[in-house]
Amino acid sequence: MGQKVHPTGIRLGIVKDHQSVWYADKSKYGETLLSDLKARAFLLEKLKAAQVSGVRIERPAANAKVTIATARPGIVIGKKGEDIEVLRKELAKMMGVPVQINIEEVRKPELDAALVAQNIAGQLERRVMFRRAMKRAVQNAMRLGAEGIRVQVGGRLGGAEIARTEWYREGRVPLHTLRADIDYSTAEAATTYGIIGIKVWVFKGEVLGGIQAVRDQAAAAQRRDAAKKNGR
Repeated sequence: MGQKVHPTGIRLGIVKDHQSVWYADKSKYGETLLSDLKARAFLLEKLKAAQVSGVRIERPAANAKVTIATARPGIVIGKKGEDIEVLRKELAKMMGVPVQINIEEVRKPELDAALVAQNIAGQLERRVMFRRAMKRAVQNAMRLGAEGIRVQVGGRLGGAEIARTEWYREGRVPLHTLRADIDYSTAEAATTYGIIGIKVWVFKGEVLGGIQAVRDQAAAAQRRDAAKKNGR
């Protein structure tokens, strides 16, 4: 079963939290969800250079709180915060409610599945050999403390006539263990031979205490970041 379902979807409410957190009336649910999808797609496209790992959207009352996880917060914020203010206005116009933007720095991009997949895609587009790109990503993740990582690429690898799939793994990636914290993401590399798909699974260890423990850790990390920003 662990091989057949999305590794994040099966763990929602166990060790993974939702990307959108809000309640909507039945008549407005579809409209609100579509607004979230458009906002997320807009941010991922606009902030490609900032290495965005994920976008979390909360809707308290008649507002929206957008948290952007990025490896390069300076690019998102811009000089004297100009870029983030422009971004906030564009999002508010798109979503139709006042928007507050928070930036969350990804301290170890080598352990973030989305950023690893984006990095491999970038290398493949620059014509780096796919095996070298995969091996480098796996070695970097293991060096920085991952308990296991698996990288899979599929398509016309190396310009081959027939598409195929290859994967490389180090450590363990227990897809059947629901308490296992497995970060999963995909990316696409547009090469001259066609699209190459990339999938990345990163096993960061087992979570004891369920979803509440995950939320407590996230809240503690946010407090640390806020304290650092305020110079305490």
